[in-house]
Amino acid sequence: MTDTIKILFLGDLVGRPARKAVADFLDGRLPCPDEISYDFVIANVENASHGFGLTDKNYQQLSDAGIDCMTSGNHIWDKSVIFSYIDNASKLIRPINYPNETPGVGSRIFEHNGVKIGVINVLGQTFMGLVEPYWKIVEEEIKNIKKVTPIVFIDFHAEATAEKICFARLMSRFGVSMVVGTHTHVQTADAQILNETTAYITDAGFCGVKDSVIGMDETASLNRFLTCLPQKYMIAEGKIVQLNGVVAKISVSTGKALSIKSFCVEKNYNEEIE
Repeated sequence: MTDTIKILFLGDLVGRPARKAVADFLDGRLPCPDEISYDFVIANVENASHGFGLTDKNYQQLSDAGIDCMTSGNHIWDKSVIFSYIDNASKLIRPINYPNETPGVGSRIFEHNGVKIGVINVLGQTFMGLVEPYWKIVEEEIKNIKKVTPIVFIDFHAEATAEKICFARLMSRFGVSMVVGTHTHVQTADAQILNETTAYITDAGFCGVKDSVIGMDETASLNRFLTCLPQKYMIAEGKIVQLNGVVAKISVSTGKALSIKSFCVEKNYNEEIE
Protein backbone atom coordinates (compact mmCIF):
# COMPACT_ATOMS: atom_id res chain seq x y z
CA MET A 1 0.00 0.00 0.00
CA THR A 2 1.30 3.47 -0.91
CA ASP A 3 1.69 6.37 1.53
CA THR A 4 -0.44 8.75 -0.57
CA ILE A 5 -3.23 8.62 -3.10
CA LYS A 6 -4.03 11.21 -5.77
CA ILE A 7 -7.72 11.88 -6.35
CA LEU A 8 -8.71 13.43 -9.68
CA PHE A 9 -12.06 15.20 -9.81
CA LEU A 10 -13.59 16.31 -13.12
CA GLY A 11 -16.12 19.16 -13.02
CA ASP A 12 -19.69 18.74 -14.25
CA LEU A 13 -19.75 16.84 -17.56
CA VAL A 14 -22.09 18.53 -20.05
CA GLY A 15 -23.31 16.37 -22.91
CA ARG A 16 -21.58 14.34 -25.59
CA PRO A 17 -18.64 16.74 -26.09
CA ALA A 18 -17.69 16.25 -22.44
CA ARG A 19 -18.11 12.48 -22.61
CA LYS A 20 -15.82 12.29 -25.65
CA ALA A 21 -13.16 14.61 -24.24
CA VAL A 22 -13.14 12.87 -20.85
CA ALA A 23 -12.76 9.47 -22.51
CA ASP A 24 -9.86 10.85 -24.57
CA PHE A 25 -8.28 12.42 -21.48
CA LEU A 26 -8.44 9.26 -19.39
CA ASP A 27 -7.15 7.17 -22.30
CA GLY A 28 -4.20 9.48 -22.85
CA ARG A 29 -5.37 10.70 -26.26
CA LEU A 30 -5.90 14.23 -24.94
CA PRO A 31 -2.66 15.76 -23.66
CA CYS A 32 -2.46 16.12 -19.90
CA PRO A 33 -0.33 18.77 -18.14
CA ASP A 34 2.95 17.22 -17.00
CA GLU A 35 2.24 17.89 -13.34
CA ILE A 36 -1.17 16.17 -13.40
CA SER A 37 -1.17 12.52 -12.37
CA TYR A 38 -3.85 10.58 -10.52
CA ASP A 39 -4.89 7.25 -9.03
CA PHE A 40 -8.64 7.48 -8.49
CA VAL A 41 -11.13 9.33 -10.72
CA ILE A 42 -14.36 10.99 -9.61
CA ALA A 43 -16.62 13.03 -11.90
CA ASN A 44 -19.94 14.82 -11.57
CA VAL A 45 -22.23 13.36 -14.24
CA GLU A 46 -25.66 14.88 -13.60
CA ASN A 47 -25.53 16.77 -16.94
CA ALA A 48 -23.75 14.09 -18.96
CA SER A 49 -26.71 13.01 -21.13
CA HIS A 50 -27.55 15.93 -23.43
CA GLY A 51 -27.17 18.33 -20.54
CA PHE A 52 -29.85 16.89 -18.30
CA GLY A 53 -29.54 13.68 -16.29
CA LEU A 54 -27.73 10.43 -17.05
CA THR A 55 -28.91 7.50 -19.15
CA ASP A 56 -27.89 3.93 -18.38
CA LYS A 57 -26.02 3.81 -21.71
CA ASN A 58 -23.95 6.88 -20.85
CA TYR A 59 -23.35 5.60 -17.32
CA GLN A 60 -21.80 2.46 -18.77
CA GLN A 61 -19.76 4.45 -21.32
CA LEU A 62 -18.28 6.66 -18.62
CA SER A 63 -17.57 3.67 -16.43
CA ASP A 64 -15.78 1.95 -19.31
CA ALA A 65 -13.82 5.17 -19.96
CA GLY A 66 -12.19 4.87 -16.54
CA ILE A 67 -14.27 6.90 -14.11
CA ASP A 68 -14.20 5.14 -10.74
CA CYS A 69 -16.97 7.11 -9.01
CA MET A 70 -19.77 9.32 -10.36
CA THR A 71 -21.37 12.03 -8.27
CA SER A 72 -24.43 14.05 -9.21
CA GLY A 73 -26.90 16.67 -8.02
CA ASN A 74 -30.41 18.00 -8.55
CA HIS A 75 -30.44 17.15 -12.28
CA ILE A 76 -29.77 13.43 -11.78
CA TRP A 77 -33.54 12.78 -11.98
CA ASP A 78 -34.03 14.56 -15.34
CA LYS A 79 -33.93 11.33 -17.36
CA SER A 80 -36.69 9.02 -16.14
CA VAL A 81 -34.59 5.96 -17.01
CA ILE A 82 -32.49 6.72 -13.91
CA PHE A 83 -35.13 5.06 -11.73
CA SER A 84 -34.71 1.76 -13.58
CA TYR A 85 -30.98 1.38 -12.93
CA ILE A 86 -29.72 3.67 -10.15
CA ASP A 87 -30.08 1.00 -7.45
CA ASN A 88 -27.77 -1.29 -9.43
CA ALA A 89 -25.27 1.40 -10.49
CA SER A 90 -22.36 0.64 -8.18
CA LYS A 91 -20.32 3.70 -9.18
CA LEU A 92 -23.12 6.28 -9.01
CA ILE A 93 -24.07 8.44 -6.02
CA ARG A 94 -26.99 10.85 -5.62
CA PRO A 95 -27.14 13.57 -2.93
CA ILE A 96 -27.35 12.11 0.55
CA ASN A 97 -29.87 14.64 1.85
CA TYR A 98 -32.81 13.35 -0.17
CA PRO A 99 -35.30 11.38 1.94
CA ASN A 100 -34.29 7.83 2.86
CA GLU A 101 -36.94 6.42 0.52
CA THR A 102 -35.30 8.04 -2.52
CA PRO A 103 -33.72 5.52 -4.94
CA GLY A 104 -29.95 5.24 -4.93
CA VAL A 105 -27.46 6.00 -2.17
CA GLY A 106 -25.78 9.19 -0.98
CA SER A 107 -22.39 7.73 -0.13
CA ARG A 108 -20.18 4.76 -0.95
CA ILE A 109 -16.80 3.38 0.04
CA PHE A 110 -14.56 2.52 -2.89
CA GLU A 111 -11.22 0.72 -2.97
CA HIS A 112 -8.15 1.36 -5.10
CA ASN A 113 -5.05 -0.82 -4.71
CA GLY A 114 -5.97 -1.63 -1.14
CA VAL A 115 -6.81 1.99 -0.22
CA LYS A 116 -10.41 2.72 0.76
CA ILE A 117 -11.97 6.05 -0.21
CA GLY A 118 -15.27 7.22 1.23
CA VAL A 119 -17.32 9.46 -1.08
CA ILE A 120 -20.34 11.55 -0.08
CA ASN A 121 -22.57 13.64 -2.36
CA VAL A 122 -24.44 16.58 -0.79
CA LEU A 123 -26.98 19.04 -2.22
CA GLY A 124 -26.91 22.64 -1.02
CA GLN A 125 -30.00 24.48 0.19
CA THR A 126 -29.57 28.12 -0.82
CA PHE A 127 -31.33 28.84 -4.15
CA MET A 128 -31.80 25.09 -4.67
CA GLY A 129 -34.78 22.74 -4.52
CA LEU A 130 -36.32 21.31 -1.38
CA VAL A 131 -34.05 18.82 0.36
CA GLU A 132 -33.44 17.86 3.94
CA PRO A 133 -30.98 19.92 6.04
CA TYR A 134 -27.62 18.23 5.58
CA TRP A 135 -25.52 19.23 8.60
CA LYS A 136 -26.31 16.34 10.94
CA ILE A 137 -26.80 13.85 8.10
CA VAL A 138 -23.31 14.50 6.76
CA GLU A 139 -21.68 14.55 10.19
CA GLU A 140 -23.09 11.11 10.97
CA GLU A 141 -22.03 9.73 7.59
CA ILE A 142 -18.48 10.99 8.08
CA LYS A 143 -18.34 9.15 11.41
CA ASN A 144 -19.55 5.97 9.71
CA ILE A 145 -16.97 6.20 6.93
CA LYS A 146 -14.13 6.97 9.32
CA LYS A 147 -14.75 3.64 11.03
CA VAL A 148 -13.49 2.12 7.77
CA THR A 149 -11.10 4.70 6.28
CA PRO A 150 -9.68 8.14 7.13
CA ILE A 151 -10.11 9.28 3.51
CA VAL A 152 -13.39 11.12 2.95
CA PHE A 153 -14.26 13.02 -0.25
CA ILE A 154 -17.35 15.24 -0.59
CA ASP A 155 -18.93 16.67 -3.74
CA PHE A 156 -20.95 19.63 -2.46
CA HIS A 157 -23.41 20.49 -5.22
CA ALA A 158 -24.57 24.00 -4.38
CA GLU A 159 -25.30 27.44 -5.80
CA ALA A 160 -24.13 29.93 -3.20
CA THR A 161 -20.41 30.59 -2.75
CA ALA A 162 -20.77 31.49 0.93
CA GLU A 163 -22.65 28.27 1.65
CA LYS A 164 -19.91 26.24 -0.02
CA ILE A 165 -17.15 27.95 1.96
CA CYS A 166 -19.01 27.58 5.28
CA PHE A 167 -19.69 23.93 4.56
CA ALA A 168 -16.05 23.22 3.68
CA ARG A 169 -14.71 24.96 6.77
CA LEU A 170 -16.97 22.87 8.99
CA MET A 171 -15.94 19.72 7.12
CA SER A 172 -12.29 20.54 7.80
CA ARG A 173 -13.10 20.40 11.52
CA PHE A 174 -14.49 16.90 10.96
CA GLY A 175 -11.29 15.79 9.23
CA VAL A 176 -12.69 15.48 5.70
CA SER A 177 -9.93 14.96 3.13
CA MET A 178 -11.41 16.86 0.19
CA VAL A 179 -14.45 19.05 -0.51
CA VAL A 180 -15.15 20.04 -4.11
CA GLY A 181 -17.93 22.42 -5.08
CA THR A 182 -19.99 21.74 -8.19
CA HIS A 183 -23.14 23.05 -9.93
CA THR A 184 -22.16 26.56 -11.09
CA HIS A 185 -19.84 25.22 -13.85
CA VAL A 186 -17.30 28.06 -13.51
CA GLN A 187 -13.92 27.10 -12.07
CA THR A 188 -12.91 29.28 -9.15
CA ALA A 189 -9.39 30.41 -8.30
CA ASP A 190 -9.38 29.40 -4.65
CA ALA A 191 -7.94 25.88 -4.55
CA GLN A 192 -6.44 25.58 -1.08
CA ILE A 193 -6.02 23.39 1.99
CA LEU A 194 -8.21 24.36 4.94
CA ASN A 195 -6.93 23.89 8.49
CA GLU A 196 -4.02 21.81 7.17
CA THR A 197 -6.55 19.05 6.56
CA THR A 198 -9.05 19.55 3.75
CA ALA A 199 -8.35 20.15 0.06
CA TYR A 200 -10.98 22.59 -1.18
CA ILE A 201 -12.19 24.51 -4.22
CA THR A 202 -15.47 26.43 -4.41
CA ASP A 203 -16.23 25.12 -7.90
CA ALA A 204 -14.28 22.69 -10.04
CA GLY A 205 -15.78 24.07 -13.26
CA PHE A 206 -17.19 22.00 -16.12
CA CYS A 207 -16.26 19.75 -19.00
CA GLY A 208 -17.86 20.63 -22.33
CA VAL A 209 -17.84 23.07 -25.24
CA LYS A 210 -15.83 26.16 -24.32
CA ASP A 211 -17.74 28.64 -26.50
CA SER A 212 -20.96 28.37 -24.54
CA VAL A 213 -22.86 29.44 -21.45
CA ILE A 214 -21.77 26.79 -18.91
CA GLY A 215 -21.88 24.17 -21.67
CA MET A 216 -25.20 25.16 -23.23
CA ASP A 217 -25.95 27.10 -26.44
CA GLU A 218 -25.79 30.83 -25.71
CA THR A 219 -28.93 31.74 -27.68
CA ALA A 220 -31.42 30.15 -25.29
CA SER A 221 -29.54 31.43 -22.26
CA LEU A 222 -29.49 35.00 -23.60
CA ASN A 223 -33.15 34.92 -24.67
CA ARG A 224 -34.17 33.79 -21.20
CA PHE A 225 -32.76 37.00 -19.76
CA LEU A 226 -33.96 39.24 -22.62
CA THR A 227 -37.54 37.92 -22.77
CA CYS A 228 -38.04 36.60 -19.19
CA LEU A 229 -39.72 33.58 -20.81
CA PRO A 230 -38.86 29.87 -20.54
CA GLN A 231 -36.40 28.60 -23.14
CA LYS A 232 -35.40 25.17 -24.40
CA TYR A 233 -31.74 24.63 -23.62
CA MET A 234 -29.51 22.78 -26.06
CA ILE A 235 -25.93 21.58 -25.77
CA ALA A 236 -23.56 24.09 -27.35
CA GLU A 237 -21.94 23.15 -30.62
CA GLY A 238 -18.28 23.96 -31.02
CA LYS A 239 -14.84 22.63 -31.89
CA ILE A 240 -12.98 23.46 -28.68
CA VAL A 241 -13.84 21.35 -25.66
CA GLN A 242 -12.50 22.14 -22.20
CA LEU A 243 -11.94 19.91 -19.19
CA ASN A 244 -11.91 21.54 -15.78
CA GLY A 245 -10.84 19.64 -12.71
CA VAL A 246 -8.67 19.36 -9.62
CA VAL A 247 -6.17 16.84 -8.31
CA ALA A 248 -5.41 16.43 -4.61
CA LYS A 249 -2.77 14.31 -2.90
CA ILE A 250 -4.10 12.65 0.26
CA SER A 251 -2.21 10.88 3.06
CA VAL A 252 -3.42 7.29 3.24
CA SER A 253 -2.66 6.97 6.95
CA THR A 254 -4.19 10.25 8.19
CA GLY A 255 -6.64 11.20 5.45
CA LYS A 256 -5.22 14.73 5.44
CA ALA A 257 -4.74 16.59 2.17
CA LEU A 258 -1.14 17.35 1.27
CA SER A 259 -1.74 19.37 -1.91
CA ILE A 260 -4.42 20.45 -4.37
CA LYS A 261 -4.11 21.82 -7.89
CA SER A 262 -6.80 22.96 -10.33
CA PHE A 263 -6.35 22.60 -14.08
CA CYS A 264 -7.98 23.28 -17.43
CA VAL A 265 -7.24 21.25 -20.54
CA GLU A 266 -8.55 22.17 -23.98
CA LYS A 267 -8.75 20.24 -27.24
CA ASN A 268 -9.68 21.43 -30.71
CA TYR A 269 -11.52 18.59 -32.43
CA ASN A 270 -11.45 20.41 -35.82
CA GLU A 271 -15.16 19.75 -36.19
CA GLU A 272 -18.18 20.50 -34.05
CA ILE A 273 -19.32 17.83 -31.59
CA GLU A 274 -23.09 18.01 -31.28
